[in-house]
Amino acid sequence: MKAYITYFKLKFISGLQYRQAAYAGIATQFFFGIVYIMVYIAFYQSGGKNIPMTLSQIITYLWLNQALLALINQFSRDKELFKLVKGGGISYELARPKSLYFMWYFKILGQRLSNVTLRVFPLLFVTILLPEPYNLSAPSSINCLILFIVSLILGTLLVTALTVLYPIITLTTIDENGIVNIVITISDILSGLVVPIPFFPLFLQKISSVLPFQYISDLPFRIYVGNISISNGIYGIVIQFIWLIIITLLGVLLLNKSMKRVVVQGG
Repeated sequence: MKAYITYFKLKFISGLQYRQAAYAGIATQFFFGIVYIMVYIAFYQSGGKNIPMTLSQIITYLWLNQALLALINQFSRDKELFKLVKGGGISYELARPKSLYFMWYFKILGQRLSNVTLRVFPLLFVTILLPEPYNLSAPSSINCLILFIVSLILGTLLVTALTVLYPIITLTTIDENGIVNIVITISDILSGLVVPIPFFPLFLQKISSVLPFQYISDLPFRIYVGNISISNGIYGIVIQFIWLIIITLLGVLLLNKSMKRVVVQGG
């Protein structure tokens, strides 16, 4: 376990060096956050009926989405891992007496945490100080805050497990485009990054409820704003944990199977 923590630390520390990229990301996410909020304010002022979330809830949901985007997005890829797979460097990884899956897992986790560390606090600080209705609201209760933290941790672990699948798939397909892009597009939509799940048509809500993507970000954000009851939040966290186990086991099995057929070309 100490070796995997070392991989995590190395990736985390190296990620903290890209401060200019983080500053650009903060400005970009703040800009898009304001734009999204203006769109929703116009939508709410148009007099729509049966709206599933209050204006305060949706604005807080959107700010959490932007502030934690580097942590919970599915389109982030570790280019080094793809380079290892496609360039033959994976042979050096196999020479190490450690689980290849968990080496990759902790590297990706370290990268995600380092990216969000540089962005989340400035964004949260600024959005809390914004005037109503543009500001980030406090959690609806202490219980919601506790469940939010637990759910966010599980969501982070879950999205990391999903991200590890991308280089594993590349071991078979040779190229990361195609099926990986399809999975990323579907997961972006069904995780609530584009539109919150409560605004989906009923049939799409049912589909998203049986897939893992909703439990990455939509669940913890809706727990925070109080759009989900405590009992439903606990139930969702249980489902999160089950999906984490399933995706992790799937990744380990696929990687072990791929290693039996892997061919490293070159001289």
